[in-house]
Amino acid sequence: MAQIEVEHLGKTFKVPEREAGLVASIGSLFRRRYRDVRAVDDINFTVDAGEIVGFLGPNGAGKTTTLKMLSGLLHPTAGEARVLGHTPWKREADYLRRISMLMGQRSQLQWDLPAIDSFYMHGAVYDIPKADYQQTLDELVELLAIGPVLKKQVRTLSLGERMKCEICASLLHRPAVLFLDEPTIGVDVEMQARIRSFIGQYNRNHGATIILTSHYMADVTALCKRIIVIDQGQLLFDGSLAALSQKMAPFKVIKIDLDLKCDDYPFAEIGEVISCDDRKVELKVPKAEAAAATAKLLTDLSVLDLTIEDPPIEDVIKQVFGGRTQRDDAEATETAGASA
Repeated sequence: MAQIEVEHLGKTFKVPEREAGLVASIGSLFRRRYRDVRAVDDINFTVDAGEIVGFLGPNGAGKTTTLKMLSGLLHPTAGEARVLGHTPWKREADYLRRISMLMGQRSQLQWDLPAIDSFYMHGAVYDIPKADYQQTLDELVELLAIGPVLKKQVRTLSLGERMKCEICASLLHRPAVLFLDEPTIGVDVEMQARIRSFIGQYNRNHGATIILTSHYMADVTALCKRIIVIDQGQLLFDGSLAALSQKMAPFKVIKIDLDLKCDDYPFAEIGEVISCDDRKVELKVPKAEAAAATAKLLTDLSVLDLTIEDPPIEDVIKQVFGGRTQRDDAEATETAGASA
């Protein structure tokens, strides 16, 4: 059953403009000029119960604006959306109790209080029964390993510790739908891995439906079987990671470790040379030619090791956006959406 349904959803912001200088500043007080910036442009998709969907795109693509509409923080200018059977921007109490939105760059914790006090406040706001609150808190504290930091002021926590506390606060009321906007931003690699592991385990334990945006492709490849790619407010792709790779990057990467240097070997005649460092060579070849290229390399050269791999998903995403001109409007869109 689809828990999130989006039909022809659109959002346009009116962004003020003026020329530089004092005269223009004074004039703008009496007659302000605006231009329309289309942040989200007629997108359609559905997300089934229990899915984790990666929502990808460059800065200014409209990802955060879309999540804000689905969580009810913004009203659309066109289209419809239904989440858990509710219209998000009506902000009905029954709806708000069943969702949560975590933004990596925004804090919901009280800066000068211990994290545990923010958790108590969260429990009171959502009117969580005491027994349920304590059971959920104990589970989250154990899974996130945040027991030692609960009584510390939030301002004294490291970024990784704070992000785990933010996640705990977002899940205390056990939302059925979770919007995660850059949940691992700014934390180190080890902490990213721990947060990814927790999100995956929470999804398995509770069947939560999750939409995840991230600039770290490791988050997406570890958690999401399906991705939605958006750029300039328009949906470019909706499908599996494997399908995206097949569609947009129909090539293989051949990595070779050589016994001897072969600087004069015509690697470029076999495929595109990605790198050639000492006795290590990486080539990009069409998938249909990978077997023949491998056979020729093994025949011609003294090879210690050879591997054939699919291209990194980061390269695939870059190729999706290759040749698309980023509008100046895009950055203004995200700024307008973030401040709304």
